[in-house]
Amino acid sequence: MARISALKANFRVKWLIGLAAIVLLLFAPLFLSEFRLSLLGKFLAFAILALGIDLMWGYTGMLSLGHGVFFGLGAYCTAMYLKLEAAAGGLPDFMSWSGLTKLPWFWKPFQYGWFALGMAIILPAALAAVLGYLTFRSRIRGVYFTILTQALALVFVILFIGQQPYTGGTNGLTNYKTIFGYYLTSSSVQTTLYLITILFLVLTYLFCRRLMGSRFGRILVAVRDSEDRVRFSGYDPALLKVFVFTLSAGIAGLAGILFVTQVGIISPAMMGIVPSIEMVIWVAVGGRGTLTGAIIGAVLVNAAKSNFSELFPDAWSYFLGMLFILAVLLFPDGIMGLFNKLPRRFGQFSLNGNIAKMWKSIQKK
Repeated sequence: MARISALKANFRVKWLIGLAAIVLLLFAPLFLSEFRLSLLGKFLAFAILALGIDLMWGYTGMLSLGHGVFFGLGAYCTAMYLKLEAAAGGLPDFMSWSGLTKLPWFWKPFQYGWFALGMAIILPAALAAVLGYLTFRSRIRGVYFTILTQALALVFVILFIGQQPYTGGTNGLTNYKTIFGYYLTSSSVQTTLYLITILFLVLTYLFCRRLMGSRFGRILVAVRDSEDRVRFSGYDPALLKVFVFTLSAGIAGLAGILFVTQVGIISPAMMGIVPSIEMVIWVAVGGRGTLTGAIIGAVLVNAAKSNFSELFPDAWSYFLGMLFILAVLLFPDGIMGLFNKLPRRFGQFSLNGNIAKMWKSIQKK
């Protein structure tokens, strides 16, 4: 009973902390500068991406080291619309510099915002669905799947760098001016984009929480723990994995939309293997398989990265590396794993104290 009460109290505390965090984020524009607010908006977009990775890795057991590709595709689709709007009917600047005289055919539909935003989610999801179907149908899993996703990231980086007249090459796409006719440099527009990011973060979290709390979510956890047993129970693990992979890629595309509108740049460097590994680290530090930990890890790690780079511009990467090592050694289950253990420890101490008091009263009698 004491343990059940502790768990219920822990649940209530989590929701109260979550509500307090949302209220604090909503009022952040009142006391943060435009630069800091833009940074926070970027961190929250990364938190949405981390939720998608946690669905795959934390709950279904699929470690992807190529999620930067899906994130980048979502950002590039959005950036194409922004570049065309900035060109005002002409060619984007980097195409003119590369010698193109006519807009490529596959760029033309992206002059419509609704098409660009839709493709920013559909294209990564479709790529993940095709790749996942071919991979999981062949029963490729574990480290082999991880290596495959690394190869995917490498291929896309080389492709986007090599096609400079169409993708901007190593510089990527930048120098946007407006979105749907509103100037991106306006503080009101940036505040609106920040609030939209909060809204989508909350909606994505609630959707993932509802999904994993359902019977379907329990089956996904079973796939992680014993895929063969799930198959013998009459389910098809391959289709389940394809669904989660596709959903996770779509969420990454959504994060790419929110990222590029607030940061103002997307380049192939953000799609590579190293950024993809960093994305996994966010989830590991926060605590995989918890959703809340994915959000906390993404915000804290990126905030630490930003602060270290400001305070120690020549050695910030060493400090960040030490932070990761200490987090793994001291908190192997992540921040949320440590938080979840506290109520049980306090409950155990309380129970031991009660037993000691009972024993003393018996001795007196």
